[in-house]
Amino acid sequence: MVNKIEKTDEQWREQLSEEEYRVTRQAGTEPPFSGIYSDHKENGDYHCLCCDQKLFSSNDKFDSGCGWPSFSNQLEQGNITHHIDHSHGMDRTEVRCKHCDAHLGHVFDDGPAPTGLRYCINSVSINFHDK
Repeated sequence: MVNKIEKTDEQWREQLSEEEYRVTRQAGTEPPFSGIYSDHKENGDYHCLCCDQKLFSSNDKFDSGCGWPSFSNQLEQGNITHHIDHSHGMDRTEVRCKHCDAHLGHVFDDGPAPTGLRYCINSVSINFHDK
């Protein structure tokens, strides 16, 4: 069983930059093609910025052309939660880190085989660890 990380709003604000806080704690979005990982091609894993939980592998990263890092699968099933999101006049599925509830981005069903998924993730919500 995974222990849920809980911090006060003040603790998150102390840990994160203003932009990191806006995206991960307030479900914000960075502008397309602005994130450091949108064109990133190194071999390794992507972890949650807030709690360092492993989320995605470079093996599942692909160029979707959407302007955000895209992954076809989670690195370890169960580390990401899915939530219905009706914001901005759209029906989407938001994805969050299961361990600290950080907003990561959204998942769509227009990705490549075999999963058919496209996890569209904000660069500011993840950190890269090379292998």
